[in-house]
Amino acid sequence: MRGRKPTPTRLKLVAGNPGKRPINGAEPQPTADLPTCPAHLNPSAKAEWKRLARDLNRIGLLTMVDRAALAAYCQSYGRWVEAERKLKETPILLKMPSGYIQHSPWLTIANKERELMARYMAELGLTPSSRSRLAVDVSATDPAIAAVWAQFDM
Repeated sequence: MRGRKPTPTRLKLVAGNPGKRPINGAEPQPTADLPTCPAHLNPSAKAEWKRLARDLNRIGLLTMVDRAALAAYCQSYGRWVEAERKLKETPILLKMPSGYIQHSPWLTIANKERELMARYMAELGLTPSSRSRLAVDVSATDPAIAAVWAQFDM
């Protein structure tokens, strides 16, 4: 697949369809119920889930089928937090028995998880730049979007 990833219809509607391109009237509409937090997440990941899930669901950016994407972000967040805690307890550079100096494995883990988090944050609208494309009035989100969808006989 070439070019940019298509913008989800929900995000187009929330942003006011700035490109004025046709709205996909046949896009599947998953259940808007708030997904439950997966039990396998570590404690820091569960705390991040609780912090984000309700607000994302309220503005229509989190549905039942998005559960895995948010869980993956939260788990990366939890691992990043754990790696950062370990980095506070251990030096960043370690001297190996052979005499070589190398980075702490915790630094490698923290950096990798931060990269993964950044990808998920962009997908979920959790960065300042991805949010800047949205114009959301949380109190009016559902009726406004419902009215727009009604135009397309959905």
